[in-house]
Amino acid sequence: MRAEPSCPRCGATLHAPGLWSSAWRCDGHGAVHPLQPVVQPTAEVLHAVRAGATVPVWLPWPLPRGWLVTGFATAGDERTGWRATTVACSGPAPLGGVADLVLVAEEPGVGLGARFAGVDGPDPGTVPVDRAPDAKVPVASHPTAMWALDGPEDRAVYVGEAHACWVWAVLWPASDGFLLIDDFVLVDLRDSGRDLDVPFGALSPRLTA
Repeated sequence: MRAEPSCPRCGATLHAPGLWSSAWRCDGHGAVHPLQPVVQPTAEVLHAVRAGATVPVWLPWPLPRGWLVTGFATAGDERTGWRATTVACSGPAPLGGVADLVLVAEEPGVGLGARFAGVDGPDPGTVPVDRAPDAKVPVASHPTAMWALDGPEDRAVYVGEAHACWVWAVLWPASDGFLLIDDFVLVDLRDSGRDLDVPFGALSPRLTA
């Protein structure tokens, strides 16, 4: 049986568009951009994500040594295009073991980044510009301020703004988050995906939890 789209904010089953409305609807969150079923990452899946995206598709490049791309997720449909994109990566952690990263680019109000971050959504609220950023990450060649947010103890959460969209970086375990974030350089796969030899791994459980 083919998996069905779900709510990007809570994962609930959605009511499909019908005669009286073109929107997908969640009983708890109303009209939403549907989160599409997640599948094993391949070059063909990457092509489909890039082709339908109306927001950036961020990837740390070059990837840290030994890291792989372990999944994609999108929120939206054929009518709207992807209004949120997610790229998952996994690899050796600086302090030992395995680290996971989920990067989300989304329009305000989608709520997918907040869901992965484990914080109240749909948006991170007012970016705390009254204090210095916790990291500066090159995003599409522009230094972008990122602030750490309080979330569940098992992960580190950073958020900023780029290309009029939220950019979320969620890292597991939390102890490795601050060690990794400053080393990232994010590229938009819509612009550079054809030129990159992206290595793929098994589907990340972070996307299916």
